[in-house]
Amino acid sequence: MRVVVIVKATADSEAGVMPSEQLLADMGRYNEELVRAGIMLAGEGLHPSSRGARVEFSGKERHVTDGPFAETKELVAGFWLWQVRSMDEAIEWVKRCPNPMPGDSTIEIRPVFEADDFGEAMTPELREQEDRLREQLARN
Repeated sequence: MRVVVIVKATADSEAGVMPSEQLLADMGRYNEELVRAGIMLAGEGLHPSSRGARVEFSGKERHVTDGPFAETKELVAGFWLWQVRSMDEAIEWVKRCPNPMPGDSTIEIRPVFEADDFGEAMTPELREQEDRLREQLARN
């Protein structure tokens, strides 16, 4: 199963406080472990929401809001995409992670939808389209 591991933002990350050299080194070693174990598919840190934008949809209307955004605890500071055997395995890996922020922090784990999760709505044609897109992404 694939999971997205979400590092939640903090007041420091939203203020643009950069990680220390020690944290960068610790995270580098942790990421190397994930790669060696065949778990990590992708992972990146994100700039503060002040550098971002939101697009809200209402029918055919689109409304763009530039950051920063309120509710820091609801924002994302970084993520990994992992391939694991189970949610329990993902939890065990997260428990080994260096604390990603100075002070308190939260990491959220969410399963990624797979084609089979959509049942009959995922027709053979849509499944073929999804497979073609994944193959194209793998080549890039």
